[in-house]
Amino acid sequence: MPVRIIHVGLGGWGGNWARTAIPEVSEVEVVGIVDPVAATLDAVRTDLGLPASAAFGSLTEALAGVEADAVVITAPAVTHVPLALEALDAGKHVLVEKPFANTAEEAATAVRRAEELGLVLQVSQNYRWYPAPRVVTELLEADAVGEVATIDVDFRQWDNDLPFEEHPHYRFPHAMINDMAIHHFDLMRMITGREPVRVYARASSPSFSKYQDEAIASMLIELEGGLVVSYRGSWLSRAPRTAWAGEWSIQGSDGELWFTSRSGEPNAVEGDRVTIRRTQDDEAEPVELPTMEHTDRQGGLQAFARSVTGGAEPETSGRDNLRSLAVMEAAQRSAESGVPEDVVVPE
Repeated sequence: MPVRIIHVGLGGWGGNWARTAIPEVSEVEVVGIVDPVAATLDAVRTDLGLPASAAFGSLTEALAGVEADAVVITAPAVTHVPLALEALDAGKHVLVEKPFANTAEEAATAVRRAEELGLVLQVSQNYRWYPAPRVVTELLEADAVGEVATIDVDFRQWDNDLPFEEHPHYRFPHAMINDMAIHHFDLMRMITGREPVRVYARASSPSFSKYQDEAIASMLIELEGGLVVSYRGSWLSRAPRTAWAGEWSIQGSDGELWFTSRSGEPNAVEGDRVTIRRTQDDEAEPVELPTMEHTDRQGGLQAFARSVTGGAEPETSGRDNLRSLAVMEAAQRSAESGVPEDVVVPE
């Protein structure tokens, strides 16, 4: 039997979830949808072919109106933890979009509650579910380039054309660190198998930026064992754009491992590439990538459904994701203080 889900938050990216991501995963079935905006709710309901009885203006109404096993939350980030706590207290498993919360301590309240109740709480860190980073993880586990000496990550996009009033992204709290770099922090933890311990971040907002907070950030991130990652991210770059997962150069004693991932629309794997270069004078050799049953959000949703039905704990569990959030918080603190900040993970 598929996992019966209530989907909360249907505007913008949530509507994309509803129309293109969730329907691709046969292990789940949508039994209820929720959005406070009636027009948004009705448009999604019509597109999905759901009856009026499956549409609700609040999660409270949905929980009372339909039988469900789990709740998928794609509402605005500020609502993630309150909605997750309501769902958990109703006995439902929860999958929540990133960022899990704007602070790690707030997220920890939901993690503790899920653990008390024995329920699955997973964060949708969708960049993990692509072939390039998963292959790179395996190669680093196998010491494919020997002892890793340094990692350089670059993310470049231009997203500054629309008027301020027409683009909610400009008003997103810390759009560079919280909304974008959180993906790269999480990938960093996955591919290296090491936890970050300290961050030195510098953020900038040039006069032409329409973002309310930083749109550019540079960071040095120290991982366990002393490995340092150099990170540069920008929403205001006129240089050639990178893929959404960025461009990664992982340099070791026996060569360089390079990769990029998630180049265009969600689920587009054609741009995923991994290469190995043994010396500076060698040509980079491509690494063959596998075909995955599901990528992006679908991969995480499938893992969630399998965990709910008795499978292993999801790799992006709420508990695990506290560590990615803690890096995000340390980066924010460092950008404000001007000094390196320790990564502090709540219990």
